[in-house]
Amino acid sequence: MNAGLYIALAIFILVLITIAQGVRLVPQGYQWVVQRFGKYEKTLMPGLNIIVPYFDQVAYKLTTKQIVLDIPSQEVITKDNAIIITSAVGYISIVDPQKAVYGVDNYNIAIQTKVQTTLRSIIGEMDLDSALSSRDQIKTKLTDTIAAEIEEWGISLRSVEIQDINPSKTMQQAMEEQASAERARRATVTKAEGTKEAQILEASGQKQAQILEAQGRKEAAEQDAKAELALAEARQQAIAMVAEPMNDKDMAVMYLLGEKYITAIGDLAASDNSKSIILPADLPAAIKGMIGKA
Repeated sequence: MNAGLYIALAIFILVLITIAQGVRLVPQGYQWVVQRFGKYEKTLMPGLNIIVPYFDQVAYKLTTKQIVLDIPSQEVITKDNAIIITSAVGYISIVDPQKAVYGVDNYNIAIQTKVQTTLRSIIGEMDLDSALSSRDQIKTKLTDTIAAEIEEWGISLRSVEIQDINPSKTMQQAMEEQASAERARRATVTKAEGTKEAQILEASGQKQAQILEAQGRKEAAEQDAKAELALAEARQQAIAMVAEPMNDKDMAVMYLLGEKYITAIGDLAASDNSKSIILPADLPAAIKGMIGKA
């Protein structure tokens, strides 16, 4: 009686253990890989699943949530032999647990290595200035390349973000020295341009002054010519007025010249430096000689 009870109890416990071994409750966001005798059998989806007790074993428990994969920083040499420090972060999701488990030994390390290698290759084709200013271009090319390569592992790459892409300390020091030299050069150029512009303005001012001076001389000469012309016309009118009553133009000219001659002699006589005045014996004849009349 007691022996039968023990056997029944043992069988009951065995049944419970067997049921427990055959039932698997997979949480949401996970997928479990089942092996039978060391070989892949199936993938358990979230929820209640039944497996063969004692023969089937859950070998791997993989998350289907988005995984943040940190890519360690590394030194990268650009096309123009500059050294820059880069680091990144990748966002991946497992879409096929079987491939992720059996397609690569450790997908985390494999993806990290592949991202680092591809990043070195992409930046190695760019010069320093392009690498520092083309973060989005590098990100796009890196994401497309890695996504295509890890697809065969059953892993989907959402994106790769470039965290840091900076010159090395030595390169930063060299760039600072270059920037300082460039600022000094620009200051020199600016100063030289300012001096040049000042000289141009000064020369332009001198030229303008010369032009104005020439215009002034021209206008003065024109005014002098007009005055001479007016004087000549006045003299001609005076001769005509004197000649009209005399009916002799030559006599009118002699009259006017004689008047000027007498005035000049009077001014000469009034001068302090005058000592003696010599007059021609025949004044009319002298005046005729001045106008060419014998």
